[in-house]
Amino acid sequence: MTLHTLFDRSAAIGYSVNPLDRVSGQREDASFIAEKLAHSSSRFLAFAGDTPLLRLREGTHEALFDREEIESFKDSRQSVFLGLQPDGGAVFAWAFDKALTDELAWRSDIEAVDLRSLAMRGLVAPGILGELATAKEVLDWHQRHRFCANCGHETRATSGGWRRDCPNCSTQHFPRVDPVVIMLAIDGDRCLMGRQTRFPERMYSALAGFLEPGETIEDAVRREIHEESGIACSHVRYFASQPWPFPSSLMIGCFARALGADITVDIKELEDARWFTRAEVIEMLAESHPEGFNAPKPLAIAHHLLKEFAEKGGAVVA
Repeated sequence: MTLHTLFDRSAAIGYSVNPLDRVSGQREDASFIAEKLAHSSSRFLAFAGDTPLLRLREGTHEALFDREEIESFKDSRQSVFLGLQPDGGAVFAWAFDKALTDELAWRSDIEAVDLRSLAMRGLVAPGILGELATAKEVLDWHQRHRFCANCGHETRATSGGWRRDCPNCSTQHFPRVDPVVIMLAIDGDRCLMGRQTRFPERMYSALAGFLEPGETIEDAVRREIHEESGIACSHVRYFASQPWPFPSSLMIGCFARALGADITVDIKELEDARWFTRAEVIEMLAESHPEGFNAPKPLAIAHHLLKEFAEKGGAVVA
C-alpha cells in the first residue's frame, strides 16, 4: 500500500481535504502576516460564534469573503492565518460574536449554517469544507483557552493565531487535537456495532473512544472494544483518519480481529451492541435493511469503515 493510497482514502472523508499551504514556518513573521492581511487578494472565512457565514450568490453558497465584505461585519474578536491558496492569496479566519447572526438576519445574501449541516447539504467544495473545519477548530480553541493553564493569567494570541502566550509566566500554549479511535471488531463475516441513546432511531455505528495518555492506537482500540462490549481483540489494522471539528478531534479509523463472540454491553456507554453480518451492513448502507437498521452517512468515517467491510468482509483484518 502506497502513501498516495492512504492519502486518497482519508481524503474521501468529510472535513479531510485542506488544499491550503499552511506555510507554518512564516507564522512567526509579523510583517509577513500583516502584509497578507492587508493585501487585496486575501480572502476571509467568517464565523458568528462557531457557525460559518456564507454568502449567497446566484443560487450558490460562497464561504470566502473579500476584505471590504468582512470589514462590514465589524468588531472581529479573533483572527487566524490559515495559509496560502495555490495562486498565493492568503486565507484568514475571522471570528465574530454569535449575535452577528441576528444583526445580519435582514440580509438575504448572507446565511449562517452550522458546519455539520453545511457538510450534509454539500453546500461548498470539499477543500473549502476542510478549511472551514480547520478554522472552526482553531477559533474554538482560542475561545476555550483565553487563560493560562499554568498561572491563570489572560493570554494573548501570537504566531498568526496558532499560539497563545502568557505575558505573566511566559508559557506558550498551542491548539490541541484530541485523538479518538473509532473501530469495527471483525468476526469472520460479521462486524460489531453499537448505538448510543443520542443516535437517530435504529442507527448503529462503529465503537469509539478517546485515546488515553501512554496508550498506542492499537491498545486504545482493544481497550475501548473490550470496555464497551466485553469483546477481546487481537490484530488491529489502521484504515484512515478524519478531522472532526466538534470541537477538535482526530478520528483514527481501525479494524480489529475479534477473539470472542459473547457481548456484554457497558450500559454507561452504549444503549446496545450487536453483531451485524456483511449482508446486513450492505443493506444498512443502502437503507434497505428489513428491520429498518441504518448506518452513519458518508460524512462520518464510520460510514467508510462499514463500506470497506461491506466490500471486503473479513479480509479487512487480514
